[in-house]
Amino acid sequence: MDSRKTHRLPIHRIPVTPVLVAQLIVALLLAAGAYAWRGPVSGYSALCAGLIAWLPNVYFALKAFRFNGARAAQNIVRSFYAGEAGKLILTAVLFALTFKVVKPLDAPMLFGTFVLTLGVGWFAPLLMRTRLSRP
Repeated sequence: MDSRKTHRLPIHRIPVTPVLVAQLIVALLLAAGAYAWRGPVSGYSALCAGLIAWLPNVYFALKAFRFNGARAAQNIVRSFYAGEAGKLILTAVLFALTFKVVKPLDAPMLFGTFVLTLGVGWFAPLLMRTRLSRP
């Protein structure tokens, strides 16, 4: 029996979905706040930063949490490594594209929003429905 076909998780059952939704909400709120506080350049800079933080995390979640079950342990480990490598590459590419294409750009707002959006992950245990320590 091929574990790739029998143990795939559907997208809505990925355990980090609440974290991804919270990151998207924070990114959009920060972009709206930056737009209202400092104008359109800061607003779209913050939106770009939120997407730079969020999109690679979505890629990682889809890649890393595809499999479940003890028989798929090797596939799980492989997919975590591939997901993390892809996440880092995608983040670097998105930053490069943003600095190359988006003009004018509010760099402090870009980096600040990026860090705050990633900071949502620090509160991931509070956002997840099931605790990892439970059997």
